[in-house]
Amino acid sequence: MLFMTWNPNPKYRYHIQKMSKQDELFIMADLSCHSEKLHRVLKSTVTQLVETAGVVIGVQYKEKKTAEIKKKFAPLVIVADGCFSRFRKQLVSENVKTKSHFVGTLMHNCAQSQDDHAELVLCQPSPVLVYRISQEDTRVLVDIQGDMPKDVKHYMGEYIAPQLPDHIRNPFLDSIQNGYLRSMPNSFLPPAPIEKPGVLILGDAMNMRHPLTGGGMSVALNDVVIWNRLFQQLPNFHDYEAVLIAGRHFHIERRKKHSFVVNVLAQALYELFAATDEHLAILRKACFNYFKLGGECVSGPVGLLSVLKPKPMVLIGHFFCCCFICHLQRDQN
Repeated sequence: MLFMTWNPNPKYRYHIQKMSKQDELFIMADLSCHSEKLHRVLKSTVTQLVETAGVVIGVQYKEKKTAEIKKKFAPLVIVADGCFSRFRKQLVSENVKTKSHFVGTLMHNCAQSQDDHAELVLCQPSPVLVYRISQEDTRVLVDIQGDMPKDVKHYMGEYIAPQLPDHIRNPFLDSIQNGYLRSMPNSFLPPAPIEKPGVLILGDAMNMRHPLTGGGMSVALNDVVIWNRLFQQLPNFHDYEAVLIAGRHFHIERRKKHSFVVNVLAQALYELFAATDEHLAILRKACFNYFKLGGECVSGPVGLLSVLKPKPMVLIGHFFCCCFICHLQRDQN
């Protein structure tokens, strides 16, 4: 998790509170790129937002080493504490909807069907995502719809493993017997402007889509690019009305530039790949036949998924092309 307060004093510009190891490496690598040392890292746990007269003026946190409760004040607080955000309910009116869970494990020394490519296995009743995270380790994410099975290891071994390709099956069985299984909810949260002065919310704390397409970080980083430009146009962070207006502009711009495409595509592809309905199964087959055509039929969707070309009209165009192929398949049958 990452929790950040922004202070206009250049002596300590950033205050970063509570982050995972991966987040810490990412943030510290980013901050090290700056020639000026304008940041100060505090490893601690934020327990609440500090408000006065409806305005967020800082945070209360517990120090990691001493467990001492302290407060830090700033004209702008940025909340980015992920999908399990403890502060979301104070800031966002929309409710999180969870339809399925990913159960993950790590396979060691597993072969790849094609180097530097992820694999999507369309198992029944839902898909399995496989991708390498290091030279030795490959992550497997098994989507489980509805309630979690009582014996997850048995479910993975008896129902999922037999459906996996040969080069994955044995490493997968070894990982579920000798490794660790971890689960996470696959949630959907539509974005909405924050109307509380003194605070911003970013990342999965603000907006979530199904992680099957891996669009979370792409959306978050593009959001940061927009805010970086909007920040430069603000007179100062004490001008709460200007910050709120910038927040409204932010939501309009992100929807046009990238979030609409990523959110719609993530939810649509998951519904398609996890389809149990016979009509959606026909559309899924048409989708793969469309990809087999190559050229723009592949590069276009990849440009959408990677957020390199997140144009809504391009998304709509490819959707109707898939529907057209679906119609041709039905006529041929």
